[in-house]
Amino acid sequence: MKGMSRAAILVCLAILALAAALAGCGGQAANPAAAPAAQELKVLRVGAIPAEDAQKTRENYKSLANYLQKKTGLPVEIFVATDYSGVIEAMRAGKLDIAMFGPFSYVLAADKAGAEAFAVEIRKGSGTSYQSIVVTHPDSGINTLADIKGRTYAFVDPASTSGNLIPRSFYKKNNIDPDKDFKSVVYAGGHDAAALAVKNRKVDAASMDDITFNNMKEKSLLNPDKDIRIIFKSDPIPGSPWAWRKDLPADLRAKIKDAFMNVAKEDQAALSAYGGKVEGYANTKDANYNVIRETAKILNLDLSKK
Repeated sequence: MKGMSRAAILVCLAILALAAALAGCGGQAANPAAAPAAQELKVLRVGAIPAEDAQKTRENYKSLANYLQKKTGLPVEIFVATDYSGVIEAMRAGKLDIAMFGPFSYVLAADKAGAEAFAVEIRKGSGTSYQSIVVTHPDSGINTLADIKGRTYAFVDPASTSGNLIPRSFYKKNNIDPDKDFKSVVYAGGHDAAALAVKNRKVDAASMDDITFNNMKEKSLLNPDKDIRIIFKSDPIPGSPWAWRKDLPADLRAKIKDAFMNVAKEDQAALSAYGGKVEGYANTKDANYNVIRETAKILNLDLSKK
């Protein structure tokens, strides 16, 4: 890791941690050794990212699980990891068949877990993209990115797109090194946790995504006038994709794809996983996330060697 920034090393360590128990993963695209043979697949195992607390996420996914069971003919199990790396590791180990990822965690999963994007959410008001934002307390005296120098800061997770990767790239573009210029840097673990850390004045500022911010505002968990305010928004980021293991049977992949493409007209309840903010799903492909790979290059991260 010689010559890499501390930010790059932190992300590398997170990536390496998910593969630590999996000998020989090296730098090759994975073919999960633990994956069941096509004819042995008896359950469709679905993974979700921890946008909010795990139990709530699991409950929110029940309607989608019921819909997928009806469409595929397979019982559905929902798996919610404690962090992004957990979802990637589970797919890498053949313990997940499809999963929802953040854009950056998807790029890691494509490289390490044989994941392939097939659908992206269409969100009300934002379509198939979203933004990374920087938030602070209204009384912090922080109005610009430069004002955060010498203050405390929270990122979300080392493998989070809008909560770490994109923020570090725009800080670099503004000649700011969070690990050197900020008083201290922590990882909150979730977008909601980062927002609450600012609200409760545990940190002076934080990164998060605009989707969670708006959801928390609508649920009265945040008051933009008293608790928190946005001081920066990134350029649009490609939305969170659903991806399957490439080695799933072709007929099962076809059923899964059909389910996601038609869920909006067939089962609105199955779209409630994120508070009814998703209108449906659109086709996507791996190449649409090359912008994330390019951002990783800006931060001196060679994902192919992780």
